[in-house]
Amino acid sequence: MKTKTFDVYLFIAVIILVIFGIIMIYSSSNIWAIYKYNDALKYVKAQSLFLLVGIIIMIIISKIPYLNYYYKANLILAICFLLLLLVLIPGIGTVRNGARSWFGIGSFGIQPSEFAKLGLVIFTAKYLAKNDYILGRVAKGIWPIFLITLLIFLLIMLQPDFGTGMVIVLSIVALFFVAGVNFKFFIHIGILGVLAVIGLIMGAPYRLLRIISFLDPWRDPLGSGFQIIQSLFAIGPGGLLGFGFGHSIQKHFYLPEPQTDFIFSIISEEFGFMGILIVSFFFLTILIRSINIALRTNNRFAKYLVFGIIFQIIFQTILNLMVVVGLVPVTGITLPLLSYGGSSLLISLIGIGIILNVSRY
Repeated sequence: MKTKTFDVYLFIAVIILVIFGIIMIYSSSNIWAIYKYNDALKYVKAQSLFLLVGIIIMIIISKIPYLNYYYKANLILAICFLLLLLVLIPGIGTVRNGARSWFGIGSFGIQPSEFAKLGLVIFTAKYLAKNDYILGRVAKGIWPIFLITLLIFLLIMLQPDFGTGMVIVLSIVALFFVAGVNFKFFIHIGILGVLAVIGLIMGAPYRLLRIISFLDPWRDPLGSGFQIIQSLFAIGPGGLLGFGFGHSIQKHFYLPEPQTDFIFSIISEEFGFMGILIVSFFFLTILIRSINIALRTNNRFAKYLVFGIIFQIIFQTILNLMVVVGLVPVTGITLPLLSYGGSSLLISLIGIGIILNVSRY
């Protein structure tokens, strides 16, 4: 049965986070933007445009019945595959920060891997909804969808974008767990995952350098360990209330491009432990409200769809936070809803729009 309104608490939490994100993008980027572009609002203008478009699309999608994605899941995934292939072609895909992950027009860029995250969740939710009656008994029933996930992961790794690939795999595996997949599958996938990670690390020297820097960043403080050291220098002195808005020291050319992957470090430096608690509260609100929506719906597809979307947002959040505090090696992944990055913001808001639509039922 459809209700008149969506989950207002979820909507408010998201809006507060994205507005705070714009404020922090300005604070963290204005020094660098003046130096590089002679425009303190350079990054704010670009992100604000994506934010405006994203909020409009989120509201529109919140009114589109979620079953439309069930019927179009195959087409959506096929388009995502096509985009992931096209971005690898020189002249079509553009290289930024050493990765061919973008379709670029001027200073604007779109990452097809972000759209693939959502497309795969929609397809997986449909597959699980149609087959969940056998998944708890026959582990092999899940292998077709896992092989599709692996193929998308490999295409993303060709860019390369290890962080996004890991978020996709972790969220899909977590979705399998929610669906009650036979436990034998997780044993097999755990062994396969360990071997795959070892192979990826050994196959790319820069990943091995990141592991070494993670274990001992002071071994190369001006090279591979530079980012994490500067991030810790930002987080450590923040104390209870921080230095105050706009008074970060690390954004003055110490922490490279702090408006992206390490924006949380600047939040911690300027607002201290209280800022961390407030940001964590809103992310926790988004998680709890989304899980509540997933548990309340009687439609299996909707349930898996909401779980998949919120898993991706939360896993990406946790991975980003673990990077900035030095718990895992640098992966180059943004903080959802807060970091500078139009594609990430747009897809996050689209995903929230779908969750809001499910909350109407």
